[in-house]
Amino acid sequence: MNGPALYERSSAPASWRVALPHSTAAVPVARALVRTALTEQDHSADRDTAELLTAELVANAVEHTCAGTPIELVVRLLPNGCRVEVHDGDPEPPGDLTRPSPGMPDPWQEHGRGLLLLRTLSSSCGHRPTESGKAVWFHLSPLPRQRRPHS
Repeated sequence: MNGPALYERSSAPASWRVALPHSTAAVPVARALVRTALTEQDHSADRDTAELLTAELVANAVEHTCAGTPIELVVRLLPNGCRVEVHDGDPEPPGDLTRPSPGMPDPWQEHGRGLLLLRTLSSSCGHRPTESGKAVWFHLSPLPRQRRPHS
């Protein structure tokens, strides 16, 4: 799984799994995959929000895991929304995704807002252990028809 991104569309019509490089180059690759998946399938989840939250999860995986460990993006387009997971090799759970941390992030700091964005903008989010580490995920509900952007 090290090396260039491997694009693999699964046999299910709305599911993708991609091995990402363990570098900042993974972020634009992941954003592009999510946007392409939502656009090609004409899915009703908010593309901008999906891209933003995916970028946060991938950036966190790159920053907080050991170099060389695999990172994988899983995108599932479901009738009730979009689910994105980022798998990494670190079994340590991320900060609390279900409750706000005490205090607000420092507005002058470069880091510290990713989990806040995830909790605020997603319909739900969390993490789960995997055989090789963990998966951090979010779910976006479909947008109401009148709020969907025109392609």
